[in-house]
Amino acid sequence: MTALFHQADRLLRPTSRLAFRGRTLLAMLIVFGMFYGAMMGLFYDEDQSPRLLQSLYSAIKLPMLLMLTFGLALPSFYVLNMLVGLAGDFREALRALVATQAGLTIVLASLAPFTLTYYATTTNYDAVKLFNALMFTIASFAGQRLLKRFYAPLIARDLRHKRMVRVWIVLYAFIGIQMGWVLRPFIGDPVAKTTFFREGAWSNAYVEIWDTAVWASRGGRR
Repeated sequence: MTALFHQADRLLRPTSRLAFRGRTLLAMLIVFGMFYGAMMGLFYDEDQSPRLLQSLYSAIKLPMLLMLTFGLALPSFYVLNMLVGLAGDFREALRALVATQAGLTIVLASLAPFTLTYYATTTNYDAVKLFNALMFTIASFAGQRLLKRFYAPLIARDLRHKRMVRVWIVLYAFIGIQMGWVLRPFIGDPVAKTTFFREGAWSNAYVEIWDTAVWASRGGRR
């Protein structure tokens, strides 16, 4: 585990190079993703005890979310790289994408103390969901910076890679939001039974986010 933390430190440093084994990057994604997922699932009402089963489910599902989103976005991204004539660089691009995934989970894990602190200050389930969305947004911006850094050698070689980075961000975000909705709950509703998946998963995530924001701003719950 100490070696993994050392590798994580190396990955985030501005001077880092992608001299990481694929299994090391995957281990970072799983370990740090599971850690934030476990913390994310600990929300409970003041009349309850910590929901340890939900914490376990969330620890499993967060790395699952990231890997499924990555896997679903990758084929389209590969085809687009082929169409613009960048297939020869795809192996290097893939390593940059995987390293970015690992870096994103490291940032998420570092934000876990803020999440737990917020949990201690509120019992508003909708507000907690929005707070976690904020944590993911912060981690995503950090991930974008890492992606641009890891992609810098490719961009220096061919400016078309700069456009492809933007394409990847759009693809990943679009799929990731919907996959997060399908795999919910990551934060158990205190008044609902703890379940691995929720009924009615295949609805529109974007409509739900808007409705949740409106209800939370009014101090209510859905």
